[in-house]
Amino acid sequence: MIKVYCYSRCTTCKKALKWLDDNKIEYEKIDLKENHPDEDMLRELHEKSGLPLKKFFNTSGKIYKEMELSKKLPDMSEDEQFKILASDGMIVKRPLLITDKKVLTGFKESEWEEIL
Repeated sequence: MIKVYCYSRCTTCKKALKWLDDNKIEYEKIDLKENHPDEDMLRELHEKSGLPLKKFFNTSGKIYKEMELSKKLPDMSEDEQFKILASDGMIVKRPLLITDKKVLTGFKESEWEEIL
C-alpha cells in the first residue's frame, strides 16, 4: 500500500492527493503534523530514497526559517539532522510518498508518474 505523509493545509499536498485520486491510485493518507515519522523510520526512508538528506527538509517552512537551518545544516552531523527532522513533522518536506520500492519528497508529477 502506498503511503503519503501530508499536511491538510499544504497546497502541494492537495495537488498530489488530487493527482492520486484522478489516476485512481489507492493510498493511505497520514497527517504529517499529527503523526510524523520517528528517527528510525526517517533513516529507513532516507536510505530507501537514495536522496541527499537535505531533500527531506521543508526549506520553505516557518520552523526551518526560525531555526535558521539553512545556515546550520552544513555543519551538522547526519545524526543531528535526523533528530531535528524527527522532532516536528512540519520540518519534513511534504508530501512524502512511500511505496514498496521508492520514497519521494515533494510532488513532481513526472517523478510520481514514473514510479507509480
